[in-house]
Amino acid sequence: MEHRGVEYTVTPSAPGVWQWQFRIGDAVISGKTETNIRLLAVRRVQLRIDRELKKAAPKGGDRA
Repeated sequence: MEHRGVEYTVTPSAPGVWQWQFRIGDAVISGKTETNIRLLAVRRVQLRIDRELKKAAPKGGDRA
C-alpha cells in the first residue's frame, strides 16, 4: 500500500495483532498494533507515517 508516497505493509501476525513496516529514506520503521479491525491498523500506520514525515521535513523558512 502507499500513503503520501511512502510504501508500507500491514500483515496479520496473530489474532488481533498486525505487523507493519515502511521505509523513509534509509530508515526502515516497523512495529505492531493491536486491533481486530484491519482498517484501524492501516489508519494507525498512516498516522505514524505522517509523524515520521513531519520529523524528517526541513525546519525553518519565512512565513508571511
